Amino acid sequence: MSLSKIDLNLFVVFDAIYSTRNLTRAAEKLFITQPAVSNTLARMRRVFDDPLFVSTPNGMVPTPLSENIVGRVREALQLLESSAHAGERFDPAVSERVFRLSMTDLTEALLLPALEEVLQRLAPGIRVESYFTPRSAIPDALANGAVTLAIDAPLINDPSLEQESVDQDRYACMLRPDHPYARDELTIDDYLALGHIHVSSRRQGIGLVDAELGKMGLSRTILTRVQHYLVAPLIAMRTDLVLTAPLRLLQRYDARILELPFDIPRIEARCYWHRSVSEDPAHRWLREQVCRLMRETST
Repeated sequence: MSLSKIDLNLFVVFDAIYSTRNLTRAAEKLFITQPAVSNTLARMRRVFDDPLFVSTPNGMVPTPLSENIVGRVREALQLLESSAHAGERFDPAVSERVFRLSMTDLTEALLLPALEEVLQRLAPGIRVESYFTPRSAIPDALANGAVTLAIDAPLINDPSLEQESVDQDRYACMLRPDHPYARDELTIDDYLALGHIHVSSRRQGIGLVDAELGKMGLSRTILTRVQHYLVAPLIAMRTDLVLTAPLRLLQRYDARILELPFDIPRIEARCYWHRSVSEDPAHRWLREQVCRLMRETST
């Protein structure tokens, strides 16, 4: 297959179909007609001598060939877009770029107010959109441009991504000021006897705290499980439940904060981006701001 015979627009349509699993939604994403998408898919099938996508009741399912090439297609598209901007002189004061970030609600609360203050002062035309992306989906989202920058735990290992450590914190235990537990220190027996709030974006499974307790053959009683960090202290402030969470979150409340009676590793956050945008001046400027602000909030 000769590259000279391939229209790069084919890959743009390929990525849209792969992302949406639907020809009509792919057309809407690209602002073209559905017949145009169908015609392009037919051309791609001839070029690759493969169906690429098979129509099923659950949408357009990629063939093994599509699954095999999607990563390289997306990386190529990102590289082309980045190259188009590489020669530009980036001026944040007049830029109107849109950056899409992925982070937890706690990171949003710590970062976005400070970031928006910087943007308002230095780059009033830049727009930021923040939506949480599941960790398993971050590499693909960064590859196809759905996410510009992601902040997550140091658990993502993908050779197409660059990463930088931006934050460290430690866990502590929070109780409301008039909590029945009146001592200034927690023993392990005291900790285990209390009812706990657990924060996790997953419906099931244990977190770092319970994993560390499990190593000691211990377990705590979780009475409430929530998916967002910012709601958990509100529950702790009105009940006898206690919250084990990053210290910077707990310090935002007029609460009693006690040290944990067992050792637990510090928690770390890293900033991730696709290597194809590393030299994009606008992207580099934004991630420098994000990384600096995240470090300034570290305990």
